[in-house]
Amino acid sequence: MKLLFKQRFFSWLDSYDVYHEDGTVAYTVKGQLSWGHCLRIFDPAGNYVGTVKERVFAWLPKFELYLGEKYAGMVCKKWSWFRPKYLFECNDWSVEGDFFEWDYTIVSASRGTVAVIGKELLNWTDTYSLDIKDPADALLVLMFTLAIDAEKCSRN
Repeated sequence: MKLLFKQRFFSWLDSYDVYHEDGTVAYTVKGQLSWGHCLRIFDPAGNYVGTVKERVFAWLPKFELYLGEKYAGMVCKKWSWFRPKYLFECNDWSVEGDFFEWDYTIVSASRGTVAVIGKELLNWTDTYSLDIKDPADALLVLMFTLAIDAEKCSRN
């Protein structure tokens, strides 16, 4: 399953559209005014499906994940020298990025590669392609992509 994640060009708060390969909308993401990033995710029908919320007072960046209103876990950045590394506290996934922080691979200890995320260059806004092995993992992979994009935005 492939998704294309694009930040909206004109938006006061973080807003994104996520598309299937055929161009249909898979998800819409709307930022909320809050301390740190708070991104609410909606399905094509406009139903709320999840939230990515930055934990503001943390040594290294941490993002809480909510599936609906239920807390699902956290994405935490790990200390590393040259390549960014993240850990999911809700499952056995780990993530490693490349030196430029454009490409990421999500790996499960039990299932192998879960997804490959690549930043597409030469676009007006942040654009990522998400190549997801199992469609059931699409929402969590999207949540991770939102978290890394928010983390890079906060750092810059």
